[in-house]
Amino acid sequence: MKTSLFTDRIFNRRLLICILTGFSSGLPLYILINLFAAWFHSAGIDLKTIGLLTLIQLPYTWKFLWSPLCDRYSLGIGRRRSWMLLTQLGLLAILPIFGWLSPQDDLRLIIGLAVAVAFLSASQDIAIDAFRRELLHESEQGLGSVIHVNAYKLASLIPGSLSLVLADHVSWQVVYSVTALFMLPGIALSLCMTEPVTSVYAPKTLRAAIVEPFHEFFQRQGLKNALLILAFIFLYKLGDTMASALLTPFYLDLGFSKTEIGIVAKNAGLWASIAGGIFGGVWLVYIGLNRALWIFGLLQALVILGFAWLATTDHSLGSLALVIALESFGMGLGTAAFVAFVATTTHPVYAATQFALFTSLAATPRTLANALAGYFVEGGDISVFSVVLFHINALGWQHFYWLCFALALPGMLLLFYIAPWHKTAKGFAEGE
Repeated sequence: MKTSLFTDRIFNRRLLICILTGFSSGLPLYILINLFAAWFHSAGIDLKTIGLLTLIQLPYTWKFLWSPLCDRYSLGIGRRRSWMLLTQLGLLAILPIFGWLSPQDDLRLIIGLAVAVAFLSASQDIAIDAFRRELLHESEQGLGSVIHVNAYKLASLIPGSLSLVLADHVSWQVVYSVTALFMLPGIALSLCMTEPVTSVYAPKTLRAAIVEPFHEFFQRQGLKNALLILAFIFLYKLGDTMASALLTPFYLDLGFSKTEIGIVAKNAGLWASIAGGIFGGVWLVYIGLNRALWIFGLLQALVILGFAWLATTDHSLGSLALVIALESFGMGLGTAAFVAFVATTTHPVYAATQFALFTSLAATPRTLANALAGYFVEGGDISVFSVVLFHINALGWQHFYWLCFALALPGMLLLFYIAPWHKTAKGFAEGE
């Protein structure tokens, strides 16, 4: 009986759907992060410019502004499925175009299309996060988040591994066309699956879709606790997201080829992500969300130091694989616990807007800090309209990753208030 119950919790249709939605959600973001960085670096674009190009990810930060539309309106095949399918088709249409452009000659057009990709991808995330929140039972939110996060990270192997290997042998037209085809499984899922029952209870007016998610959250949590939760969401992933901002240029600067990065580094990350998913799911269920936030958060901070070590050690493939494996395992665990926390903090009826608000807060430091990452490594003046605001001294790769480690600590300190070690996490039902 216990075996049957465990099997039903792990191997059911709802959790299997999380694999495909997680993959479809992660693919466009990793194209912007991994494939774009390698593409621009190969075209001779400097690190500071590559770092600033992360600002094209701002739609991930501001997606809460249009998320009420996804809560309020349906486009004909269900409130969540409609937005998922529309954004996925848009991504499939735009992504192959990049292969016909040159970072040196078509920079403005590339930036415009990249912003469109970020907007569509962020909108897809709104719909998928809300769909997952409504699809899963309350007891499945933690495990479902672990599965989603690992499938999300698994998607990085396409632009970060397969596409890089292809780039050493074929044209960028072929690379981007092949990469775009991996949106097809998500499109097929959006066409075939059914809408969650909870999705029927949509806000009656656009005003209700905008106001009620915020009113409900602050009323349920109280002002002080709500503000602490928002601060925690802002800071918890700051260190590791900044550490991952320039990983591909970092590996290239160490002397590794794109093929070595694609095969060795990314595949080392694959197996570590799978292991992190298995252990993370079991640990999260066994020790509870609060303790998982502590343990996984500490691990995601410590693995950052592996990059500082890699910057000073011999540049062997074994060292690279070890650091990547630890990074994928530790950061994957931290993200899984974080997404589980966000999921249990949202109200199912207002899942799109509340999820978008929380994940936008998490994306804000990623976007802004990543834009400065190249300056921290190489140094330079930060200026607006030719007016120098301040100067950043070059840290180099090693000290840059020590800085990232330090930035991971403030979010951990907030756990004393947000998720005390000896208390049980409160889900939506308990927080009402």
